[in-house]
Amino acid sequence: MLMVGLTGGIGAGKSTVTAVLADAGAVIVDADRIAREVVEPGSPGLAMLVAEFGEDILGPDGALDRAALAAKAFVDAERTAALNAITHPLIGERTAELFGSAPADSVVVHDMPLLVEGGMASGYHLVIVVDTPAEMRLRRLVEQRGMPEEDARARMARQATDEARRAVADVLIDNSGDRQTTIDLTNALIELRLNPFEHNLRTGTPVVGDRTVVPFRPEWAGEAERACARLRHVVGEIATRIDHVGPTAVDGLDAPDVIDLQVTVRDAPAVEAALAKLTGAGYVRDRSSEQPLLHWCDPARPLEVSVVAEDDPEHEFALLMAEVIGADPGARAEYSEILGRANREETRRFERTLCEASRRGR
Repeated sequence: MLMVGLTGGIGAGKSTVTAVLADAGAVIVDADRIAREVVEPGSPGLAMLVAEFGEDILGPDGALDRAALAAKAFVDAERTAALNAITHPLIGERTAELFGSAPADSVVVHDMPLLVEGGMASGYHLVIVVDTPAEMRLRRLVEQRGMPEEDARARMARQATDEARRAVADVLIDNSGDRQTTIDLTNALIELRLNPFEHNLRTGTPVVGDRTVVPFRPEWAGEAERACARLRHVVGEIATRIDHVGPTAVDGLDAPDVIDLQVTVRDAPAVEAALAKLTGAGYVRDRSSEQPLLHWCDPARPLEVSVVAEDDPEHEFALLMAEVIGADPGARAEYSEILGRANREETRRFERTLCEASRRGR
């Protein structure tokens, strides 16, 4: 099962993307719909809200009057906390129920407007952000939804910034053009990434990256940061640190398009504990490697994840390498040539020799 988080600012046009995903067979878990469902008339959630905030939060038909609830629940932090204490567990339970009922071979898409605000990005295998310029979103809210401009601006201001959403995006769908373009982009994403990713996870098929050197990509740093956050989500406090290492960690260096990450733990038993958690989360162990090494299953983002104990020399070498090569133009040029020959053993010897020399010189 592939877990995908989908988000975007209000008015971005997520509904177009979710419709295409649903038509392709994805299971859509709509956070807004769940939030309404758990407080429907006759539900335990609505009864708890009435007990906390009073009968006057109900409309004439017995349904929740959201404006009346807001007037009481958002007067101060204490009342807001009381609201959240009722609704959040109910929403969480229902969400987990829907996730759990999805078929094992599903692409499950969690349509979550407040994904960024809730710090939830690292809990998904992939995050899709539907991106539309703020002024276009404002125009849609006013012209298509009939929202007063002042209210629309206020709602937009309460959400995460465009920059914050882009920072967590593994996939950015530009929805500023015509609808058909967005549909085509989404269909291509399904065919080329989502479906293969789900298959790889389900079957334990790793994506082993091509070690051909490509021009430096500024995006590597952000991709590594998101991958590190996902690793932290999986291994938790077992890891004492998680770092972006290897050639793509050297700023400005042409390198193979494979992101190397290092999970550092305290000792050998912790190495085994981390490996168990990572393989349980879908990372695939590379049995041909002498060191604990895992690959990921995303066809568009090859990762190599090493797990080392703090007293393992490999730990220090990996951390030193990017620093040393980044600071030495001669070493950078030689390293670039070696990477171009795509000889892993030669590359490792050079890295080790350089780092040992640097360590002796300190």
